[in-house]
Amino acid sequence: MQSVFITGASSGLGRALASEYAAQGARLGLLGRRQDQLQELAATLPGQHRIYVVDVRDRQALHEAAADFLAFCGQKVDVVVASAGISAGTLTEEAEDFAVFKAIVDTNLLAMVSTFEPFVPAMKANGGGALVGIASVAGIRGLPGAGAYSCSKAAVIAYCESLRLELAGQGVRVVTIAPGYVRTAMTAHNPYSMPFLMPADAFARRAVKAIAQGVSYRVIPWPMGIVARLMRLLPNWLYDRLARNAPRKPRQGAGRRC
Repeated sequence: MQSVFITGASSGLGRALASEYAAQGARLGLLGRRQDQLQELAATLPGQHRIYVVDVRDRQALHEAAADFLAFCGQKVDVVVASAGISAGTLTEEAEDFAVFKAIVDTNLLAMVSTFEPFVPAMKANGGGALVGIASVAGIRGLPGAGAYSCSKAAVIAYCESLRLELAGQGVRVVTIAPGYVRTAMTAHNPYSMPFLMPADAFARRAVKAIAQGVSYRVIPWPMGIVARLMRLLPNWLYDRLARNAPRKPRQGAGRRC
């Protein structure tokens, strides 16, 4: 039986991943901010699971939850998915957006580091395991009006790559999953068209399969992977011309959780 720890499990991608892993017989550590939604989710899933009501920005509480789940699983956890994330439009010229910018980076990037920290020693001792970072195609190139979100996801991609190299040869895999547009509460508020929009459960099936296959990096869905490759290749002058007038994500006072 696999043991899987998932942050951001109360909604969005984390919830979909929890449902997919539970359907495959895994025992789960479900971490999120909303107790009612975590309890409701756990009640619908087969098997016995642990619930942790934690804001991922609280490093100590996150580490305590990880320690409890490790004890529950006999110090052997197979997969850790850092899925918690928030998104909002931000503008550098607006002084009040700095707090939102910080919340996005703290949640999307630094909380991922805090999530992985307590599991690395146990995985190294057991000679196996997978650390999974949920990035985004928004991290491929900067998007106007989304500086905080784009930079946080670009940093996730670079961080996971660095971690993969650090842990190479020690039995611990690091997997970067970069979703395109997935139908969740977070994307429901985007006031623009979303090409290749896919249901959350379909994303979860493909992500879990990719993780099991041992890939290091995967864009889901695959057509968005082609778009991401093209975006990387565009020279700045052309990318700027194409993207500078792109529709912008709404500014939200506190960010929007996925």
